[in-house]
This record gives sequence, structure tokens and C-alpha cells, in this order.
Amino acid sequence: FYSVKTTAFYIMLVMLGILGNATVVCVIGKSVIMDRGGGRNSDIIIINMALSNLLVSVMRNTLLIISDMGLEVRPATSHGLWCQFLMGIWVWLRSVNVWSTLFLSAFHLQTLRRVAPTMGTINRPRGPPKTLLLSLALIWLLNYFYSIPAHIFSTNGNMNSTETLMLVSSTTRPLLGCVWNFPSNRSGLAYATTSMVIHETIPIILMAITNLSSLYTLYTHGRVRSSVQDAPVIKRVPAERRAAKVILALIMLFIASWGTSIISVNYFNYNRGTSAEFLLVIARFANIIFIAMSPAVLAVGHRRLRSCIRLCLKKRKRNKTSEL
Repeated sequence: FYSVKTTAFYIMLVMLGILGNATVVCVIGKSVIMDRGGGRNSDIIIINMALSNLLVSVMRNTLLIISDMGLEVRPATSHGLWCQFLMGIWVWLRSVNVWSTLFLSAFHLQTLRRVAPTMGTINRPRGPPKTLLLSLALIWLLNYFYSIPAHIFSTNGNMNSTETLMLVSSTTRPLLGCVWNFPSNRSGLAYATTSMVIHETIPIILMAITNLSSLYTLYTHGRVRSSVQDAPVIKRVPAERRAAKVILALIMLFIASWGTSIISVNYFNYNRGTSAEFLLVIARFANIIFIAMSPAVLAVGHRRLRSCIRLCLKKRKRNKTSEL
């Protein structure tokens, strides 16, 4: 199922994801550093999500590209310590990627509720960024605890190793000869089921709930907008509605890509059939779609990203005209 066309398309998506997320981290990160107030909370969350996307692409997807190009990349150690390290890193980064995206959706819902036109919230000061940084640190720390089994129950397989257990958060095929090595099939499926429920399904459900709640909150804001035109909070509703559309598109993209991957991988885990291999190819592309396309979605609604893209395009035009 891995043809030259699919490999080329996958390489294009990986490169797009690396360049796009690196641009997001650099552009928005520079604005946060230059801001004396510590930067906007939403910008910090976007940087965190883009950083997790970038690390997944660099630590995992680039290795897949090297493998697809026919280059043999295998750990030098035969006792599996290198594979245990890599599998843990892959699970950790993918887990952080999921919960960082959910955190963005939840934060925007909290922002919309904070700007609701009530006397108790209009003059409330902005929360300290330390609370936000602590929350993001907890995401990375707790997901590292989740990835500990990957450090333990993985090993170095042989050249003909095939996966007997798939997890959305780690791998859709053996890479570098690294495979899962649970004591029994039952314990492996127990871990996969627990991962699917707690780590893969629940975040998607919560994302859907937070986005529906955000749309409902914007609807209620719009109904009272005409009666309280002079309230400073009401004037922010159009801007929040534009931001909500961008975040809604981002979360829907994540749900579509992640949901497709969950369905494909769990079909492989529980119902091995003739279409299992094809579904794993779909899962592989579904995993990269969000990483590759999320910077473009963010650029639509983020002013600094749009201005950076426009500046780059203008410089490119000037270079072309000077060459002529």
C-alpha cells in the first residue's frame, strides 16, 4: 500500500508540518518575548500546541521518511534500551499533542465566559500567567507518567517484525525495529483499551463539548449585544466570534484526523481483516494531517502570522522583480 505517490505525499505533509509549526513557534514566540506583560495567554497556549506538533514531526515523522526512502535506520543496541527510550518519547509527545489541543479549546471557552456581560466579570483583572504555565507544565508531566509503560513494555524486534498491537499515540507500524512487548496479549489489549478510553476518546468528546459550549456562549452574547452597545465587553464579541471560528475549524480538523486514526487503529487491534493494512495507511496519514494543516488554520485568524506571511510574499516578489 506504500507506493511512490503516497510516500511523496507523506513527505510533503511532514515538511509542511515542520516548516509551518516552526514558523508559528518563532513568530508568536518572538511576540511573547517582546511583550513586557509576558504575552497573551492564548499565544502561549498556541506556542505549546505548535511545539508539540513540531517535536512529533521531528522525532517521529522524519524517521518514517528516512525509512520510506529505503535507508536502514536501526538502533545500534540489540537489547532494546534505545527502543524503550524512543517508544516512550513517541507516546509522550503524541499524548501532549492531544491534551494541548484540548487545552486550547477549553481556554477559549473560559475566555468567552469571562467576557460575558455581567458586573462581576467585567472589571475582573487578568489572571497571572504563572497559573497558565503551571497548567501547561502539568500537561507535559502527567502525560510523561502515561508514557512510562512504553519505556518498559517495548523492545527491539528483528527485520521482519510486524506489529501485533497498535496504539494511536505511539506507532502505526514498526519503526527502527521497535515493537510493543507486553507480557501477554491480554495485558497489551488492556493497556490499549485503557489508552483508547482515557487518552484518545475522552479528549475528543471533551473537545466537541467545549466547542458546542463556545458556540452557545457566542450566541447568548449576540442576543444581548443590541441592548448593551456601550459595554466594553460586548464590543469584543465580534473579535471573539472570529477567534471562535478559527478554533472551531482547528478542533474539527483535529477531531476528523484523530477520530479516523482511532477507528483505523482499533479496527486493527480488535478485528484483523483483509482491510487492516489499508486502514493502517489511512491512520498514518490521519495522524499527520492535523500537524501539517493546523499552522495554515491558525494563520487565518492570527494577525501576526498573517503579517509575517504577507511580508515573506512581498520579499519574494521583490527578489523576482530584481532578478528580471
